[in-house]
Amino acid sequence: MYYWILLGLAIIAEITGTLSMKWASVSDGHAGYILMLAMIALSYIFLSFAVKKIALGVAYALWEGVGILLITLFSVLIFDESLTLMKGAGLATLVLGIVLIKSGTRKKANRGEVTHATV
Repeated sequence: MYYWILLGLAIIAEITGTLSMKWASVSDGHAGYILMLAMIALSYIFLSFAVKKIALGVAYALWEGVGILLITLFSVLIFDESLTLMKGAGLATLVLGIVLIKSGTRKKANRGEVTHATV
């Protein structure tokens, strides 16, 4: 459970960093850029710890996929960007891809446990 929390924190940091990138580009001052750099770095740090116990493909798919989904939705709400039917279809496809990657990943067998491969 701990590693899933780290992955969740990595996703939150990625979303915050990416949204602050947009905020920095439309506002004066350097606070947005500093926040962007800090949050993106923190995101990678959390992700690196999460992949110690979560399969890399699953962790990365969730980190990037959920990030893209939420960044798109927040940019519509916060920055008044458009959400077209095509973007919505892309997001739905993204979610389906994440679900397929997660469900297609098997857990490693415990030490001493005998596993059988089906042919």
